[in-house]
Amino acid sequence: MIQYKTTEEIELIRESSLLVAKTHAELARHIKPGICSLELDRIAETFIRDHGGTPGFKGYQGFPFTLCVSPNEVVVHGFPNKEPLKEGDIVSIDCGVMKHGYFGDSAYTFAIGEISEEKERLLKTTYQCLMIGIDHLKVGNTLGDVGWMIQNHAEQAGFSVVRELIGHGLGRALHEAPEVPNYGKKGKGIAIRNGLVVAIEPMINMGQRYVVQEKDGWTIRTADRKPSAQYEHTLAVVDGKAEILSTFLYIEDALKENKNNSVII
Repeated sequence: MIQYKTTEEIELIRESSLLVAKTHAELARHIKPGICSLELDRIAETFIRDHGGTPGFKGYQGFPFTLCVSPNEVVVHGFPNKEPLKEGDIVSIDCGVMKHGYFGDSAYTFAIGEISEEKERLLKTTYQCLMIGIDHLKVGNTLGDVGWMIQNHAEQAGFSVVRELIGHGLGRALHEAPEVPNYGKKGKGIAIRNGLVVAIEPMINMGQRYVVQEKDGWTIRTADRKPSAQYEHTLAVVDGKAEILSTFLYIEDALKENKNNSVII
């Protein structure tokens, strides 16, 4: 059952979502060639706890880290590790926070130094897919309309959409109804109503859409080992249209200060 949120609940989710955004910005200040994702995980957990939040992912269904860190062909749910990030890598970082009993959730794909034109086009297209999906999250549409628009934009650009992993509702739980696929058919799925709070998170592959799960039970990679990208915002439908509760502005400002990385979007 979908739990439509009150104005007060939306504001609490916004607070959690903005702490996620500020955590991503803190990571953006440190991320560079040579740093390992395990160090980024430590930075994120410290920052979240220092600002009154609790890591939303750590311990969730047994997940052992604060961040999902997914470089290159890893789609989602990558484990932080001691392997240094390299010039030319892309790395998707997904982060969740729980504060005052409500969750926020957002993901961003970082370019490590200079990346190839093909990877840059993948990142730009994935970001565009997110924003197109947000534009169509409005009263009068269905979630099928949102998914169709994301899928159509990605495929027109020559990329593919992961089907096994999708967006979701959130609030007092990290994952709530409804499911929010990044593919679909116009007019299908639930009708969008005010008070709906969801995370839209397109996962777009450079190659084919097929994925495999690693033996750790979490890490999802592209089957053809080609790169994948992900961007995610937490959103509420207010006055008939989507309102972004998270933000990338803090991240973009931090990246401009960090000369080791490019601002792609």
